[in-house]
Amino acid sequence: MRAATAKTVYGPQPVGLSPIEQNSQVLDQALRTHLPLVKRVVRRLLVHKPANVEADELVNWGLDGLLQALQRFDSTRQVEFEAYARLRIRGAILDRLRATDFMARSLRRKANKLERAYQTLEGRLGRPATEEEVAAELEMGVDELRDVLSAIGRSGVVGLEDLGEAPAQEQPAIEDILDVERVDPLAALLSRERAKLVADAIDRLPERERSVIALYYREGITMREVAAVLGVTESRVSQLHSQALLRLGGTLGQQFSKEDS
Repeated sequence: MRAATAKTVYGPQPVGLSPIEQNSQVLDQALRTHLPLVKRVVRRLLVHKPANVEADELVNWGLDGLLQALQRFDSTRQVEFEAYARLRIRGAILDRLRATDFMARSLRRKANKLERAYQTLEGRLGRPATEEEVAAELEMGVDELRDVLSAIGRSGVVGLEDLGEAPAQEQPAIEDILDVERVDPLAALLSRERAKLVADAIDRLPERERSVIALYYREGITMREVAAVLGVTESRVSQLHSQALLRLGGTLGQQFSKEDS
């Protein structure tokens, strides 16, 4: 359902009546119509799903997000419904996953420590730090570093969409940031300045990590498919993905702090 269609179904309503109260059948149809979108978002998050959470639970949580999108979508804004709904769906799933606290506190501390190490080293070196340099900085072996990156990849749900402090409805779809051929795709979703910071930070990633980000977020393929394209194992793709996000987290966190100060 694009913005025009959503406006027809969820446009201005009589005072005191919600869309649900007016026509529950319309809502049910809208939920069925956009169920494939929920499943696409879930498919992207399965790689991060903890063992104790079933895929069907992610779908149910995603439907909660879709319901929120249908109820709150403002058709007067120049934003496509699908882009808005995708962020709401993903946000609802992430909120529930975080609520389960599936990522051990020790692993959270390790992720934060890694992020700081990348930020410190790259500020000192003026270039992306290698795994060997990061491992040396943290006084661990490269294999141990990769094990930690794999664990973060398996247990974490933080994606590129989560970088920054903008509320969900104002964040860009990462596909839009990466797709330079689109005409002003972020005008209604995020300031051009902040979008440029994200795009520039991605451009500074090492080539292989940049490829993982582009394939996973822009092309929308799974980690397994990314691994096949790059000719590496799925585990290695997960490590590269985690490493890229940790680099970006440090860089963008610092940049956004400056911007907001």
